Amino acid sequence: MSTEDNEQAGGLRSVSRTGRLRGTLAFLITCWKVNLASAMEYRASFFMMAGMMFINNFMWLFFWSLFFGKFQVVNGWEMGDVMMMWAVGAGGFGWANMLFGNFNRIAPIVAAGQLDVYLSQPKPVLLHVLASRMSLTAAGDFFFGLVVYAWVGNHSLAGLLQFLLGLLLSGLLFMGITILAGCLAFFIGNAEGLAQQVFNSFVALSTYPSDIFKGLARTLLFTLLPAGFISFLPIGLLRDFDPAFVWKAVAATLAFGALAVLAFRLGLKRYASGNAITLRG
Repeated sequence: MSTEDNEQAGGLRSVSRTGRLRGTLAFLITCWKVNLASAMEYRASFFMMAGMMFINNFMWLFFWSLFFGKFQVVNGWEMGDVMMMWAVGAGGFGWANMLFGNFNRIAPIVAAGQLDVYLSQPKPVLLHVLASRMSLTAAGDFFFGLVVYAWVGNHSLAGLLQFLLGLLLSGLLFMGITILAGCLAFFIGNAEGLAQQVFNSFVALSTYPSDIFKGLARTLLFTLLPAGFISFLPIGLLRDFDPAFVWKAVAATLAFGALAVLAFRLGLKRYASGNAITLRG
């Protein structure tokens, strides 16, 4: 093959990849529009559920304010740091659950044989599963994160970019860990209970200052169940920018995300059809 032919082939592959990316983005946008339209059909329910979650988060901050009313500083943490920890955690969880609301439902979907619906359509299976649902309460979490940032956050351009990076890392970590736990259903059967326990533990640990944990517990918090990368963001990213911590957080996020995708792909090879093939509009 001549050099000119090689260049033409490379150009065609590049155009093909660009076309696929555009098609995938258009598909995602369509899913999000449909999900939002469905949520808006019951606006009262939507705003009530989102509002209740917003209030619930603020109640936790109220309890923390009582604690810091007696102890001004705990292991270097102040009330503002805890508020930003909740802003990053709740905000990250919120956007992830709004755009990819099925990430914590992988186990029941697999166990019920509902993947057949997605396998019957020419779309990326995992992406299709994740984007086909929107959580109503997640809007309250996301809005809560923005309000707390507006209240106590660093409003400089650098501070805003750091906060947005924190939201991105937080949401991706939530998805990576939860999808990975949900994929256990491919290998051990009905793993809904176990996946839910992992999810609940991860959420709970991400809402406590990481510096209160010592020894083995702290090691696990940054390895096996890496909620520490979320709970330490207010210190290592937002208050005192620590490049070493940020790179570790990015690496952990990418690693667990890649493991989640790999586990899902391996699981699909083992997936036994639930004979639930239906048409989905």
